[in-house]
Amino acid sequence: MVRRPVAWIVALVLFAEALGVLAVNWFLGVVVDRQDMSLAGLDPDVMSVSSKAGGVLFGLYFGLCGLVALLVALRDRVPAGFGRVLLISAAVVHALLGAFAWGLIGWTAFLLMVVVLALIVLLLMTHDGRPEEPDEPVDAGTPVSPPAAPTAP
Repeated sequence: MVRRPVAWIVALVLFAEALGVLAVNWFLGVVVDRQDMSLAGLDPDVMSVSSKAGGVLFGLYFGLCGLVALLVALRDRVPAGFGRVLLISAAVVHALLGAFAWGLIGWTAFLLMVVVLALIVLLLMTHDGRPEEPDEPVDAGTPVSPPAAPTAP
């Protein structure tokens, strides 16, 4: 009952975050490229390309996490296997980003990261109370016959 709406919200948030991370890192790469300045002797072209590549990689990572949340919303099933691992890693990343955001940006960015972290954890922890379908059929075994009635001597 709760899992599906939370999964939709998490999917939308992670897709927006993927686009935002991609756009910010791409913009930073363009700025570094146009400034043509080095930082501690690093080549500006290397810094520009690495910023763009990092943006693409993190954008794909958050997009993949959003896809897992979208599949949870469409199927209405608990994430399992690699998808569960991806969502757990996204929760850890948001916890670390929240810790860094508190010190570098302020409490509003920290609050945003904590809200996303809470949504991901809520998605991972929600159970609707109905039993999950088993992955493989359960073997009931051979039927046991009732015990024989005792005979009179």
